[in-house]
Amino acid sequence: MKTISVKLPEPVANWLVRRAKETKRTRSAIVRDALERERSGNGLPKSCRDLLGELEGFFDGPPDLSTNPKHMEGFGQ
Repeated sequence: MKTISVKLPEPVANWLVRRAKETKRTRSAIVRDALERERSGNGLPKSCRDLLGELEGFFDGPPDLSTNPKHMEGFGQ
């Protein structure tokens, strides 16, 4: 493995130390995993749709609320 040096802001460095203690893993392992997730695309933030996907059908209302102009009639008046 190749060794690198990284400068971290104090809050991030403190979080890394705490996380390593909590998980009983090395700081290197935590950083390595985060970089691997980023590289594979698994570290990407989820969209609002992805986060709320499991709630599909839970709310009542028209499915085209955000795209159909008739729902905007009188809005802001």
